[in-house]
Amino acid sequence: MTTITIALSKGKLLPGTEALFRRCSLPFPLGDSRRLVVPARNFRFLFVKDADVPTYVEHGVADCGIAGRDVLLETGSDVLEPVDLGFGRCRLVVAAPAGSGFTPDKLPIARVATKYPRVATAYFLGRGLAVEVVKLAGSVEIAPGLGLADCIVDVVETGRTLEENGLEAVEEVAISSARLVVNRASYHARRQDVARLVDALRTSSAPAKQDDLSARGERA
Repeated sequence: MTTITIALSKGKLLPGTEALFRRCSLPFPLGDSRRLVVPARNFRFLFVKDADVPTYVEHGVADCGIAGRDVLLETGSDVLEPVDLGFGRCRLVVAAPAGSGFTPDKLPIARVATKYPRVATAYFLGRGLAVEVVKLAGSVEIAPGLGLADCIVDVVETGRTLEENGLEAVEEVAISSARLVVNRASYHARRQDVARLVDALRTSSAPAKQDDLSARGERA
């Protein structure tokens, strides 16, 4: 087996990724390393930001990667998506001030604050609704209370952050979980090596339920 390069998120998916690799008896770098490129047996790991994982894979710098479906939907990267790994499960929702009775179709143009402008735009336009998207890098939950937006589109795990900021989920946009993604050229040129990794991760993963809003790509 030749070396496979895998791009991994440095964020919230990393603990689940490490646990999965160890269940599969696959090598994984020690957690105290500050290096961003780490070799381990027949693998080379790249530790990058969440949103950059699909980019490294799409452009062939990495053969494979692990990214959240929310990230895949937002980037629209041209990668294969053979395995739903089942961890890191969360929801993308439309959230508005609690008790307001807000629904997007009540406004001529809804102003939406989000870290996911591509996803938000597609969701509202897909329903035939006009939308003005305000892109934010973080602290999206405070936007409605400060008058910056009517609602937000954001990732929710427990809903506690929404509640603490006076918001409630009013619509579900998509379900997200961690996905294995594969570079198209690597999938064909290194089929045996990639297939062994795919099979190992698929066997040890717990697939999450899919929804209708699918990431760009195809199932291997």
